[in-house]
Amino acid sequence: MKYEILFIVRPDLEEKAVQDTFKKFETILTENGAKVLSSKEMGQKELAYEINKHKSGYYFLINVESNIEAINEFDRLALISEDIIRHLIVKLDK
Repeated sequence: MKYEILFIVRPDLEEKAVQDTFKKFETILTENGAKVLSSKEMGQKELAYEINKHKSGYYFLINVESNIEAINEFDRLALISEDIIRHLIVKLDK
């Protein structure tokens, strides 16, 4: 199955920490059997509304071909992570 994952990293991190967070979550996917088709850093953007007192965040988009286990693990760790303020996983049609 193909999935599109969008996540927002909190803006008060240093540039290296933002990149490390992105690499960490990309690695979580690959270690659990997902194949990364494309990944894109979309930069810092203003949020439509305030999330956890943040008015902006660093947006990342990853397209993967994956089993549900890798997606569930990403989802679980993204919910726990203090560095990711929001994430969205969309299952793409075939």
